[in-house]
Amino acid sequence: MRLFPGGVLLLAMSVGLSTTAAAQATAMPSFNAPYRAFTRSEIGISLSFPKGGATAFEGVYRMASGKFDLGFRAGILDQDNADAVLLLGAEARQRVVTHTEDFPLDGALILGIGGGFSSGDSRVIVPAGLSLGRRVQPKDSKISIVPYVQPTGTLIAGNGSSDFFFTLGFGSDFRLSPRFDARISAGLGDLEGVSLSAVWVH
Repeated sequence: MRLFPGGVLLLAMSVGLSTTAAAQATAMPSFNAPYRAFTRSEIGISLSFPKGGATAFEGVYRMASGKFDLGFRAGILDQDNADAVLLLGAEARQRVVTHTEDFPLDGALILGIGGGFSSGDSRVIVPAGLSLGRRVQPKDSKISIVPYVQPTGTLIAGNGSSDFFFTLGFGSDFRLSPRFDARISAGLGDLEGVSLSAVWVH
């Protein structure tokens, strides 16, 4: 799918509540804005609903170092007709694009590694994506919004086989106060789901 700069933000906002998605270090439909909301660190919780009737609960922690930040995820995927899966992952985000008059979006490279671990069925997950978006500050409002799009390729390997998945992720981060973000992400592609997060920033 080819996306032109002028239409990326509109497209991201129009499908931000879609129920198809997914990727990232634990293969849940949780994506990243092109830049961090925090100065030093953030901590949060994420609730995801991947396709198939499962529910995932994850804790998330991120820390900053210049334009680079590193995040860690851990949680449980509760499946209706199978064993629960332990989810562990790490994600790195590096700012690589700054908006100009010719290109209106900011961008960051997203790389991760993680896994899903259960009895007899453990998998390694390696996602790589490019997040593109821009912070929007409504007039006379203390709330700001970062809509973004994140095309992502994900390699999932385990039990003697491997597969490559492509997902076009979408999301919006809502800065509701100087210390609190609410986030939603979803997308289009090989994997499906939706994710909601509450994050406290420092």
